[in-house]
Amino acid sequence: MKTVLIVEDDPINLRVFSKIITTRGGLNVKGTEDIEEVMKIAQAGDADIILMDVSLAHSVYQGKPVDGIKITQMLKADAQTSNLPILLITANMTDGMMEGERENFLKQTGADGYIQKPVVDHQQFVEQILALLPKDD
Repeated sequence: MKTVLIVEDDPINLRVFSKIITTRGGLNVKGTEDIEEVMKIAQAGDADIILMDVSLAHSVYQGKPVDGIKITQMLKADAQTSNLPILLITANMTDGMMEGERENFLKQTGADGYIQKPVVDHQQFVEQILALLPKDD
């Protein structure tokens, strides 16, 4: 069974996402905002995809505050974890945002896509995750 790692600092969002992913997607879920743990899980290959909250308010890595963008860049820059699909979760990708800005945002982070908060369409949310999961050979 595939595992989704959710990096989210809001316990309510974490619970909601976990429930949707396990019930509709039939996937395992791990959730943490501890960046050391995120790196360990990613490097050990214990996650098949990461849902990364962009604005992690309390996250610190190696003594410095980091957000989801920085963590995504670190994971994508590491040869060991660069192929791990990452979906950014953000409340900032508003409809008013220009198409080019969105592309820029994804290019800047190396992320594979993003999910808009709040998640309204649960089926679409799950399908977005399933679409990025590595296919079994």
